[in-house]
Amino acid sequence: MQPSGWQDTIEHAVKAIVSIRFSQVASFDTEGAETSEASGFIVDAERGLILTNRHVVCSGPFVGEAIAHDHEEVDVHAVYRDPVHDFGFLKFDPSKIRYMPVTAIPLRPDLARVGLDIRVVGNDAGEKLSILAGSVSRLDRNAPEYGDMTYNDFNTFYLQAASSTSGGSSGSPVIDINGNAVALQAGGHTKAATDFFLPLDRVVRALEFIQRGETVPRGTIQVQFLHRPFDETRRLGLRTETEAMVRAASSTEIGMLVVETVVPKGPGALLLEEGDILVRINGQVTTKFVPLEEAFDQNVDQEIVLELERGGEPMSVTVRVQNLHAITPDRYVEVGGAKVNELSYQLARSYCVPARGVFVAEPAGMFRLDGPDNGWIVASVDSQPTPTLDDFVRVMRGIPDRERVPVVYYTIADVHMTSVAVVQVDHHWSRFRMAVRNDITGLWDFTDLGAPLPPKPLSSATARFVELDASLGSAKELISSLVKVTFYMPIKIDGFPRSRKQGAGLVVDAERGLIVVGRNIVPFALGDLSITFADSIVIPGKVEFLHPTHNVTFISYDPKLIGGTPVKSACLSDTMLTQGHKVTLLAFNHNYRPVCLTTVVTDVTCVTIPQNATPRFRGINLDAITLDTPLAQQCSSGVLADSEGRVQGLWLSYLGERTTNGHDNEYHLGLQISAILPVLEPLRAQLRPRIRVLSVELVPVQMVQARHMGVTDEWVRRVEEANPSRHQLFMIRRVETDSPASQTLRDLDLVLAVNGKVVTRTYEMDIKGDDEELELAMEMTVRVPTTLINGEGTDRIICWAGAIIQEPHKAVLQQSKTLPSRVYISARSRGSPSYMYGMVPTMWITQVNGKPTPDLDAFLSAVRVCPDNEYVRVKTISFDMIPMVLSIKQNLHYWPTSELVRDPSADCGWRSVDI
Repeated sequence: MQPSGWQDTIEHAVKAIVSIRFSQVASFDTEGAETSEASGFIVDAERGLILTNRHVVCSGPFVGEAIAHDHEEVDVHAVYRDPVHDFGFLKFDPSKIRYMPVTAIPLRPDLARVGLDIRVVGNDAGEKLSILAGSVSRLDRNAPEYGDMTYNDFNTFYLQAASSTSGGSSGSPVIDINGNAVALQAGGHTKAATDFFLPLDRVVRALEFIQRGETVPRGTIQVQFLHRPFDETRRLGLRTETEAMVRAASSTEIGMLVVETVVPKGPGALLLEEGDILVRINGQVTTKFVPLEEAFDQNVDQEIVLELERGGEPMSVTVRVQNLHAITPDRYVEVGGAKVNELSYQLARSYCVPARGVFVAEPAGMFRLDGPDNGWIVASVDSQPTPTLDDFVRVMRGIPDRERVPVVYYTIADVHMTSVAVVQVDHHWSRFRMAVRNDITGLWDFTDLGAPLPPKPLSSATARFVELDASLGSAKELISSLVKVTFYMPIKIDGFPRSRKQGAGLVVDAERGLIVVGRNIVPFALGDLSITFADSIVIPGKVEFLHPTHNVTFISYDPKLIGGTPVKSACLSDTMLTQGHKVTLLAFNHNYRPVCLTTVVTDVTCVTIPQNATPRFRGINLDAITLDTPLAQQCSSGVLADSEGRVQGLWLSYLGERTTNGHDNEYHLGLQISAILPVLEPLRAQLRPRIRVLSVELVPVQMVQARHMGVTDEWVRRVEEANPSRHQLFMIRRVETDSPASQTLRDLDLVLAVNGKVVTRTYEMDIKGDDEELELAMEMTVRVPTTLINGEGTDRIICWAGAIIQEPHKAVLQQSKTLPSRVYISARSRGSPSYMYGMVPTMWITQVNGKPTPDLDAFLSAVRVCPDNEYVRVKTISFDMIPMVLSIKQNLHYWPTSELVRDPSADCGWRSVDI
């Protein structure tokens, strides 16, 4: 129980403490797009100012709301985040809190002392209100280090206590028994009860400027100092008389400020060095951080004199103080799916590099470069230097859409290594605009950076394929039929986990420009398709047909664009591969180099690719070919050929399940080449393929199991006669929801014969011709309707509140037993309202504000009339059929509603509509 004095204090304080739910809606500087919860407390009730941490206010675009003690909710926006220290201010309208008096907690940094009994009152671990006790143990701890490539405070002391707070406590007041805030909760140890509190000296100063409506002056010389005890400063050469002078000036002083990092090309560069001991600033002895920063902040754009000791030698330097806000980024550029901003002083100080350059805050799209996932600095684009963000914008404006250009870059953590990547400029999928912070409105204002230059006309080019060794025989000629296919997916749909895939494609008609490629490489039609011939010529491709079961996609290209390049149509064999066949594997390895060897087929058997918790395309009903070589598992795509160079099968990668460590399993298996003929033949004749399938997934059943399931001896005999090499039948593992077959067939039905023929191989289930019905023999004979496949896949996408919404794709229908609606959430963006308020991929949306949404048209009609920045009631049903009502607040400034519709006449094959 709290002592009576604390009880009264806390009852008064909690009325000023708020819980903050917030999102940084875009990656910026050291922080990625994210949603979280934290705490804050009111420090000015009249003006509606809330104090919290800088990492809550966010260095980038902020959206959030504060929940008061009586559970009233108010919108808040950021008005200040300190460039260095871990504090910032949010503003709200006090008149919006109607049922509780708005009170403030006074800031008293002067009351902090060792042994002070304190309480941390806030939103600990997401709980609305937690009260954690402790005692201040230190006042002079150097700022904690939270890790690389993230925010770290510096040039300040921190208070230390043992109060065992957690993440949601960020921004909580550290109060004394009289209700004064003596510090701000900022961080803690994950493996101990130790917590770190920011002192409030600089907070009080900043608040006074904000209350007067003025800019908070902040100065810097781009030098980081640490407080070192006297035993350490003596080792650095501190003179005895200097130590005596400092100790005489303050009997409690135990150390001095020492230069830790000097940022290259900053005001302090060439004047100060690491290990310098600071003695005086402008004649005043300075051993603490507060007077250090007072000297900087009071002398912005002016000179100051620093007296130092370097290796025991006294010296004096004159330094011009720089405006700290000028090197703190307050704008970013969206381009090609990525976000870039000026390199911040925060990161420059961490890695001791100059505070300049174009930093890739969100490595995605055209700027998803090779190497580690973050820390890239772009040095040049299209051979033009980009030292500043303005230079970068100027260069990007002058490059036509879809142009392939070199990008020179390096990683901030390794400035010694410079890399280059050739990227395709993307102005057709994503916006090209600049966002600039507006501390009046709290929004980041967008400016369109101009219409992109149209793509250059494509010109023809000719190249030669590499030559394989003659010892490979006729198979070496197949290299002229293999191309490299690259597919970039700007939006995550159909549950597919990647944004870029690459692998081998087989040219099956060089005259028509037709290629067959694995569907794990080209899973749907939304994206940029590039085809590389002879490792030399890159031209665009177009998706022609997505096979619903066989893990292949047919794509096309314009043969005129490759000139006289000796591309050959692969010669297809009509021989079915069986166990023991000798074949030649010609495939691309992990470096996308061709490898070729002769091996043996170990088995041809029906396999079931494991399904993923998030439905996504996987090959089903397939007789998979396996090979007697470990090299096959290192090659994701290629062909299987006979000694005459005729293709007998495709070697493909199959996307499987996601493992517990977050990796996606891929299976490398062969597919009989005959599986592609029903699609290839009409495409060759310039006809639209009309493929019919039985919308079921099959698994093999051995005869011993079939007998126990009721199969008669007569049927066993017929199976043995139909397939002497493999005695098996097929059981229906799943019937696709809402398919014609679902009216007749059930899960676990045994299929004995189709149209009077016993079925023992999966390819015997392939429908020949245009049969709208099949006659299936099971326990009884039934006629089952088939499904006509158009091969286009998903052709409509809605972006709403940061969620990607589509009709349920085929994998959803295969894995779900019911279909609550045809409005399915496929993905969501971090930092968006959908992420913030709990929308989850694989949910269905059934109602919006009470209006049923059975399909996408009904959903669009319902959300069109929903006002911005107000809550929308969305009824959802999870994939496990659990209903839930969510309250989602739109934010059309950052997350406008839009629609993408497949349109062959559009430049990229899709038409975008802003709603």
